[in-house]
Amino acid sequence: MEDSELDSSELGTQKYWREAYIKEINNFEEHGDPGDVWFGEDSAIRIINWICKCGIDKDTAIIDLGCGNGYTLSELAREGFTNLLGIDYCPEAIMLAEKVAKSEFPILKFQVFDITSDDVSTLGGKFGVVHDKGTYDAISLNPDNPKENRQKYIQKMVDMLDENGIFVITSCNWTEDELIKHFESKMKLKQVIPTPQFKFGGKVGSVVSSVVFEKK
Repeated sequence: MEDSELDSSELGTQKYWREAYIKEINNFEEHGDPGDVWFGEDSAIRIINWICKCGIDKDTAIIDLGCGNGYTLSELAREGFTNLLGIDYCPEAIMLAEKVAKSEFPILKFQVFDITSDDVSTLGGKFGVVHDKGTYDAISLNPDNPKENRQKYIQKMVDMLDENGIFVITSCNWTEDELIKHFESKMKLKQVIPTPQFKFGGKVGSVVSSVVFEKK
């Protein structure tokens, strides 16, 4: 049986995020606050720790889909990774990320890019790690053609990966099983990254799901 689509939400619209990042840019300029990390810093740190321990070289090309304020890339740079690119479809997110990274992590690169419509050749090459924490969710929540755009996302993500590349995704809208089902035609499961669980009504669940895939 095919999964149903998620109920649409303003969190799936570019308008929502552009307005949110305009506020965060103003906040950063006035108070030095880089803004929130979607799903919280704990979730991001779990992924960063996994990438640090997965055995890849520090010069591996890593791309962060929907980089927001650039938190994940800044932390990877802090751990010694040197080939880092952040993309986001909101120009305001890229502006914020560049401002935040400028003094401490000038090696970070950022680019405005919409994975549902832009050509991956503009990204300058293939990547050993593609990371996403929230972009697939936002596409899934968009009121316009979410299923079609999810399929575009999956193909573009595969096109970004080099031959031995890995894809790391965190979602708060899809379960591990749903993510595996969505990506299994193009990717094979490498690992599920454990996330904190809760028990409700006799069932155990997670607030977020983090899954690692590799190219078939």
